[in-house]
Amino acid sequence: MTTFDKREETFEKKFAHDEELRFKAMARRNKYLGQWAAEKLGLSGAEVEAYAKTVVLADFDEPGDDDVFRKVRGDLDAKGLSSVSDQEVRRAMEDLLNKAVEEIKAGK
Repeated sequence: MTTFDKREETFEKKFAHDEELRFKAMARRNKYLGQWAAEKLGLSGAEVEAYAKTVVLADFDEPGDDDVFRKVRGDLDAKGLSSVSDQEVRRAMEDLLNKAVEEIKAGK
């Protein structure tokens, strides 16, 4: 195996590892976002975790964050919570992603 082949293999392993961590962070962020939105929606107990699961699953509709945003925004609007702004939802998405990344880095 040449040095170039070893570098390529190392790069591919790092890329795969980084993508796995990114996937885990996004799934965790979506769970937290679901919990955040569930509180706004007035859910409690087992309803919170069930709702959080629906938010995690919404991320599989299409690439990117728009599917998750639409899910949460639509649910808030359906409950008459238009006072929760798009900016507030997007800020929560960003803050909760940062929290998820920090937890994963810390091994939690």
